[in-house]
Amino acid sequence: MRTVIALDEPHGARLADELSRLGWDAEARPPAAPGLMAARGRMRELADRSPELLVIASRHDTLTRDVVMACDREGIRIIPVGEGEASVRLAQAFGLGVLMSPRVSGRELMQAVRAPIPAAPMPPGGRRVIVVWGPAGSPGRSTIAIELAVHLARDRSAALVDADSHAPSVAITLGLPDEGPGFAAACRQVTRGALDVAELERIALRVGRGPRVLTGINRPSRWPELREDRVRRALAVCREWVDDTVVDVAAPLDRDEEIVSDLAGDRRNAATIAALQEADLVVAVAGADPVGIGRFVRGYAQLRETVGSTPIAVIANRLRPGALGIDARGQVRRSLDRFAGIRDVWFVPQDPRSADAALLAARPIAEVARRSPIVSAVRRFAAEALTVDSRNAA
Repeated sequence: MRTVIALDEPHGARLADELSRLGWDAEARPPAAPGLMAARGRMRELADRSPELLVIASRHDTLTRDVVMACDREGIRIIPVGEGEASVRLAQAFGLGVLMSPRVSGRELMQAVRAPIPAAPMPPGGRRVIVVWGPAGSPGRSTIAIELAVHLARDRSAALVDADSHAPSVAITLGLPDEGPGFAAACRQVTRGALDVAELERIALRVGRGPRVLTGINRPSRWPELREDRVRRALAVCREWVDDTVVDVAAPLDRDEEIVSDLAGDRRNAATIAALQEADLVVAVAGADPVGIGRFVRGYAQLRETVGSTPIAVIANRLRPGALGIDARGQVRRSLDRFAGIRDVWFVPQDPRSADAALLAARPIAEVARRSPIVSAVRRFAAEALTVDSRNAA
């Protein structure tokens, strides 16, 4: 991991040397001088080098609003270091979490960075269904699902399933044909008793060397094909097919249809609810702006009621200072903690240039702009929240 150590000596050089000997690309630099121009200049220099981690002294002359905002824009994670009540209060004010001691060892820092939050437990056999959900308003759940599946496919076999019964978008985003929607075809084969690993391999499409893709329905009127029992059984076969199945689902979780009708008919939201209840991990995506956070908080309670004890990992997507003002990251953390009791949040910064280039090319962002902060943030999320426990893997 590319790391910049901005600590007073002798701690900076010592920590950088320990991390380098442990295999990290670490560099020690003196804490920046006070002042806006010094902070901006340092972060421009850091951005050119594209670090992933900044270890910085938690002092008012080093850990400033400009540094935090610049790190948010570039997708750089901050680890505050210091001692005393003042250092703790400063780190908490920016929503940066636990303060580390200046005497921390390189190995201790690596452990804290790699697993600061307990990873979702690996189910027996090492096969997972990961469902990506987000409230109404396009918070970017399909983008996160695509980039997550592409990243997972680098080390494990992975599939991307579009189970959105309202507004599927995976095929359009990736430039894939949807004349014969893959997931709907899989659900039909379930009814015939003909769905197996070989059939999934036949109907799936590939994104380069990336994940296998089961595209979504190509017309809204086809949603009855995604019945609850079909979705559950199709995902069960997906567990046998690949190591990781990433499922993109619709936003609505309402069961109003069951209230207004006493008929045992199909429910449009059944595909989303069935996928969520089959998941080993739910990735909940919130738009990192006042409207997006408000929508997420209102929908989170219903999501938790739907999935029960299934782990939920929260991503604040499209983070940018302009929509939230000073300390965007800290404001999101405090809002989610106060109104939803959520303390563990991962951040994906906004990068419209890379996102637009990917849409234009109809390819994943990871293939079009590998150095995008979006790609780095998704990679960091996967490393921290989706750690594979080799003891449970097949």
